[in-house]
Amino acid sequence: MRLLRTPEDRFTDLPDFDYPPLYADIENPRDGIVRVAYVEAGPPDGPPVLLLHGEPSWSFLYRKVLPVLADAGLRAIAPDLVGFGRSDKPVDATDHSYARHVEWMRAFAFDALDLRDITLVGQDWGGLIGLRLVAEHPGRFARVVAANTGLPTGDRDMPEVWWKFREAVEKAPVLDIGRFVQSGCRTELGEDVRAAYDAPFPNEMYKAGPRVMPTLVPTRPDDPATEANRRAWTALSELDLPFLCAFSDGDPITGGMAPVLKRAMKGAQHRDHPTVTNAGHFLQEDAGEELGRIVAEFVRSN
Repeated sequence: MRLLRTPEDRFTDLPDFDYPPLYADIENPRDGIVRVAYVEAGPPDGPPVLLLHGEPSWSFLYRKVLPVLADAGLRAIAPDLVGFGRSDKPVDATDHSYARHVEWMRAFAFDALDLRDITLVGQDWGGLIGLRLVAEHPGRFARVVAANTGLPTGDRDMPEVWWKFREAVEKAPVLDIGRFVQSGCRTELGEDVRAAYDAPFPNEMYKAGPRVMPTLVPTRPDDPATEANRRAWTALSELDLPFLCAFSDGDPITGGMAPVLKRAMKGAQHRDHPTVTNAGHFLQEDAGEELGRIVAEFVRSN
């Protein structure tokens, strides 16, 4: 597997994101060694909160959430998915699969960091990957926060706006990462923030991850990931694990998943689920501090 590694000088002067990068080497016989980057905030012995981002962002997305969790005494850990941020980037689209991304994050969280009693916060692909980890390794987790995400099986069609996003990503001769993040926000991003989202990708060779991820979402009942996701639905619905939906009020992509998760997840029933107002798909950008407070309160009360 051919890998690219973004030069460190691409990450200088990131606005409000001066956390020192940390790295974990993930190794298996098939892929060799893949480096996963992450940042941390808060006491090392605090309850761990695993913050998983989605497409096409990176851990920079959580810069408003991290200090809120740290101030609450939590150990906030935000990795970059493989292909994103400071993590290694497979060059070939065929080196990306749903199963591989689940395995890379499993190896990072359990083998490299040996995290236990985890609070998962998953948004977008962070939930698609994170919910699989919870379903397949429930003993590692203490609670779950699903924020603008889901666990598609291909049995229901995706929203039209998502199909338009996928088509735009596939057809763009130059993939403008900052512009795509902006399109999922209610607030206007400054040029420095948009540049920060572009930073991990010096040229198109580095963008195999962002380009391929929409095609890995199960959209047919016979998708390669469908059976694993169906099993995950079954496992999750039977888990008596505290489960919170913290969706925004302005996400046309995943908004319809909130009531489904609330009904299906045993740990979500008979619970007050907050709605993050005035926020789009990337609610971490629009209301990161509020999301941080919601997560911190959820950990304290459960």
